[in-house]
Amino acid sequence: MRALSAKNVVNAIRSVLGKGAHQLHEPLLKGKEIIFVSDTIKRNFVSTAGEYVNRFEKAVKKFSKSNHAIAVVNGTQAIFVSLKVLGVRKDDEVLVPALTFVGTVNAISYIGAHPHFIDSSWENFGVNCDKLEKYLSKNAQIIGNRCINKSTGNVIKAIVPVHIFGHPCDIEKVIKISKKFKLAVVEDAAEALGSFHKKKHLGTFGDIGCFSFNGNKIITTGGGGMIITNQAKLAKKIKHLTTTAKLKHKWEYIHDEVGYNFRMPSINAALGLAQLLKLRTFLKAKRKLFYKYMKVLKDINGISLFKEPKNAKSNYWLQTLILDKKNSKFKNKILKEFHKKKVFSRPTWQLISDLKPYRNNQKMDLSIARDIYKRSINIPSSQKLIIKNK
Repeated sequence: MRALSAKNVVNAIRSVLGKGAHQLHEPLLKGKEIIFVSDTIKRNFVSTAGEYVNRFEKAVKKFSKSNHAIAVVNGTQAIFVSLKVLGVRKDDEVLVPALTFVGTVNAISYIGAHPHFIDSSWENFGVNCDKLEKYLSKNAQIIGNRCINKSTGNVIKAIVPVHIFGHPCDIEKVIKISKKFKLAVVEDAAEALGSFHKKKHLGTFGDIGCFSFNGNKIITTGGGGMIITNQAKLAKKIKHLTTTAKLKHKWEYIHDEVGYNFRMPSINAALGLAQLLKLRTFLKAKRKLFYKYMKVLKDINGISLFKEPKNAKSNYWLQTLILDKKNSKFKNKILKEFHKKKVFSRPTWQLISDLKPYRNNQKMDLSIARDIYKRSINIPSSQKLIIKNK
């Protein structure tokens, strides 16, 4: 076994990456992207209508085995609209992990609701269900059909479990807790297209699931997102709100409520459809990359590679190094060495509860989330590292 050092870790990862500079997660645009995008231009359907939006929605619906799919402009607005149609209102509270991308939490704030931060689990980086259930049992009470925060008097209306780095959280336990405490569930599956829990696609367990297709995701539309649900009533409402709440009419513009211009443009959907055709190939490549990293790291003491949790099949969106607790001091040294070698790596997000806009929000003990932040490093994870351009 080799001693843990920044150079040993970086050299091991570099042996997989090869020479040159490397980004964290580059898209792989190699297939029918140019053909499909060119076709939207030729048809003069590049904006928020056209064949490719419908085809992309149908393809995502089929892959995820959901009943309904609505394409939108990004994952953040997908979460915002989802919470809104589930009845989250101003001054309600929404349970959300402190360890997540800020967009998850901002979506709650857009409504005027209050993010209520919860801790994470080392098993999957997602919601710590055991701690959460004890916390709610102590700090909340059910009055009528509502969950009330004993401290603030506010309604705790919903929970947004996040599937971090594409790894499934313990979503079945989340659903049990949501039923016990009368919570709506919006799954933030932004990073989890192609990830499954017990052979069921993430995003299909809760009331609504949300994907992101940003340029750094496993497939990309440039910018965009998708909302999936099995409930026809919710799907109809989401489609209505995201298309400016416009009523059908041959020529009149009639809007029956305040809606949003959140529909995905056809030119983006064309790119996404071409990408989706290669998703299974991408998933195989990312799993192969995981095993390559595992092989070169196995002889270094004090560090490991995060592995998918039990009963799960992860898309391995971002590969993650985990330092042993006693070796957390090496994190910044390793990051500096990576960047010195022009290999982009990063820590996980700082806890959102520590950021200026959210410091005064309600929160439970976040000790595990803090420990994850102190000991974790994301490393280059693109399928391009396996599927070479030829």
